[in-house]
Amino acid sequence: MNVAVHKVTPDFIGKGVFVLGLSFFMGCSQETASKPPVSTAPQKVEAKQEPSKAVPTKPSQTSSLEALQKGTLGKGADEGPLRDVNFDFDRYDLSTGARDILKGHAAWLKANSLARVQIEGHCDERGTNEYNLALGAKRAEIVKRYLIDLGISGSTLSSISYGEELPLCKEQFEACWAKNRRAHFVVKSAPTT
Repeated sequence: MNVAVHKVTPDFIGKGVFVLGLSFFMGCSQETASKPPVSTAPQKVEAKQEPSKAVPTKPSQTSSLEALQKGTLGKGADEGPLRDVNFDFDRYDLSTGARDILKGHAAWLKANSLARVQIEGHCDERGTNEYNLALGAKRAEIVKRYLIDLGISGSTLSSISYGEELPLCKEQFEACWAKNRRAHFVVKSAPTT
């Protein structure tokens, strides 16, 4: 196919429209298809199958880094099947409430065994960057180990630490810091049905 390049002028545009219209008119003549006969017999209508609500067809939770880039970090816009687990100050052990939340997550992960999940470890701003990166890693790993103990395959789970770098709340008081001390779950992939 040869393509010619022309300088675009009003005269050229007019000729181009005429040639395009002429070629469309000449190239598109077709015999009209006859309509199929109308049947008076009842027809079987198949119902559409709804995808399973337990299995997401696309990742349903974004990473904290993606949320920061979109401007939605800390604004409650990231809803999904796995909610964050929070930690006490300078701790990485799981509270009773955190264990209960993780049992629910394990049930979801068992029902969605093809899903891949990344666990992010986060800290509040107190402490050095290095200390908080290490603490965030411990938080993500303890959550991952607990889920494995509940029967989730370790090959479906990964972990990362962001330390204090991606806070949900930027104010300087305890209730705000408590929101930042968390393990966040990112559904990286899930089956497409």
